[in-house]
Amino acid sequence: MPELPEVETTRKGIAPHVCGNVISEIVVRQPKLRWPVPDQLQQLVDAAVTDVARRGKYLLLETINGTCLIHLGMSGSLRITNRLTPPEKHDHVDIIFTNEVVLRLRDPRRFGAVLWAGCGELHPLLIKLGPEPLTAEFSGEYLFKKSRNRRINVKAFIMDSHMVVGVGNIYANEALFAAGIDPRKAAGEISAKCYVLLVAEIKKVLQQAIEQGGTTLRDFVREDGRTGYFQVALKVYGRSGETCVACGTMLQQIKQAQRSSWFCSVCQQ
Repeated sequence: MPELPEVETTRKGIAPHVCGNVISEIVVRQPKLRWPVPDQLQQLVDAAVTDVARRGKYLLLETINGTCLIHLGMSGSLRITNRLTPPEKHDHVDIIFTNEVVLRLRDPRRFGAVLWAGCGELHPLLIKLGPEPLTAEFSGEYLFKKSRNRRINVKAFIMDSHMVVGVGNIYANEALFAAGIDPRKAAGEISAKCYVLLVAEIKKVLQQAIEQGGTTLRDFVREDGRTGYFQVALKVYGRSGETCVACGTMLQQIKQAQRSSWFCSVCQQ
């Protein structure tokens, strides 16, 4: 699933092509994505995109007529193309601009979403989201306070979008390893000092991934079809049967809330 670095990479990639351009047509070839594509999106026609923003894993195409929310789901990607490029099997939605640029959603598994939010409205999917991880609001003190008396494991805790947005499975594994914290440990048992370190590592790993264009494991590609490169820097995620890069101990793999976790039993306490 595209996580925050992949979505931010996409945002940066598409913004120069669509900001300031006027939408001339919205073509919906498959209306049944994770949620039905709403007819209200047609209200964006003849409006210029004023900004491409991101909230968590949602992209927001903002216009004076309203906002289009896009989520890439499990396998989605946004491509910049033109009207002469014929759509392929999994190309479900086109946002076409007057300069012939096309923003095309490709989503083989159809778990993504293209939704509508009116002018100045906060979509229900965004209302209860936690702070952005790369902002000052997300701090060790904040996470420590939120964790008190919480028995949930720390990995699930930092992946909860109500606590902080965008820390998906890949980057949760990597940040916990860098901070030396066992993913099985209860969130409420971790000290304030450890949370300061964990927040620093979350910020660091996310920023590094953004700088390298995200992580391509299966489906993710950038707006021009290129892959991300952060996967070459992964220390624990997906490294089943391999040894710890720090101490040489065989990495462990377990299931937590239907997701795989990788960790080093020596380096992570």
